[in-house]
Amino acid sequence: MRILGPRLHGYIDVAIILIFLLGPFLFGLGGSPALISWILAAVHLVLTVLTRYPLGVAKRIPFVIHGLIELLVAVFLALLPRLDGYAPGSPARHFYWTMAIVVGLVWLLTDYRGNEAETP
Repeated sequence: MRILGPRLHGYIDVAIILIFLLGPFLFGLGGSPALISWILAAVHLVLTVLTRYPLGVAKRIPFVIHGLIELLVAVFLALLPRLDGYAPGSPARHFYWTMAIVVGLVWLLTDYRGNEAETP
């Protein structure tokens, strides 16, 4: 069920950027978990600015490609605690698995082929 249109998806993108920026402070992350969160915030910001949808500024990346990148990010977030060796019960593990669920749900609920996506 694809209930999120491009405009609403863009607002959620901004919220996700803010969560990645503030997450290390709110969840007590340091070292590589904090750095990864800030890098993901920067990547998501660039993706948001370059996407061809209502909140995009440069409108270079098709909204469908934006969706594929978000799917890859969701998978990466789900695998990250295992790849980086976060201990069971650690704040980093909880943060990244929660963000994997959030990004994955947004991906599942977004209509990446919506009419509004291609308007300049």
